[in-house]
Amino acid sequence: MTATNDRVLYEVRDRIARLTINRPEKLNALDRLTMEEIDSAVASARSDDTVGVLIVSGAGEKAFVAGADINELATQSPVAGMSYARAGQAILSRLEQLGKPSIAVIKGYALGGGLELALACTLRIASDTAKMGQPETALAIIPGYGATQRLARLVGRGKAMEMILTGDPIDAREAHRVGLVNRVVALAEIDQAAETMARAILSRGPVAVRLAMQAIHEGLQMTLEEGLSLEAALFGLSCATDDMKEGTRAFIEKRKPAFKGR
Repeated sequence: MTATNDRVLYEVRDRIARLTINRPEKLNALDRLTMEEIDSAVASARSDDTVGVLIVSGAGEKAFVAGADINELATQSPVAGMSYARAGQAILSRLEQLGKPSIAVIKGYALGGGLELALACTLRIASDTAKMGQPETALAIIPGYGATQRLARLVGRGKAMEMILTGDPIDAREAHRVGLVNRVVALAEIDQAAETMARAILSRGPVAVRLAMQAIHEGLQMTLEEGLSLEAALFGLSCATDDMKEGTRAFIEKRKPAFKGR
């Protein structure tokens, strides 16, 4: 399946969906229409049972997404600004809660809304040329698509404060050191690295992958004891699946499992 809109490309091949922001002339900046097309592609990935992993990238090598469209930002009133932020937050929350792993492939700049898009993905791979940051305070605004919340949860309060208050970008190595990205690879190797990671995930039990994501995501909003209780309940659910029986049987028989997702 392949779908082409003005701003977003979407295709599915061999259980991997690929969403590409396609505005290289604007460094893949996010305007309202682009966000709506991202939302549509994410909805397609959610409803397609053949999709196991979503890979999110930006067209070209200069930028993943260099930020929001400044022309749109400049026109925001207080009421419109809040509505603008809530609409973007809802779209990225739907990506975060896709129920299937998503991998951000960060080439070049991931700034402002671009980094917030990457933060809503399950995993992040950066090229060694990547630069990431939240420069909104230079425009006398704050991040509005979730960075004050997701960035702090990912890298800790202190580093998130530094990145947001100074607006200074960090390079890929520093991003990896603080846990913002999972891997750093050479630019020429990043697409293959994302494919390899996606294939590794696809080789695992799909129900177990979904339940593990649920345990981590929801557990982080709970106390430790509540999170442990959730983990135990979801572990019990995983033990009730046909895939669990197949996985343990295949291990004993020293063969590759044939998971069915049930």
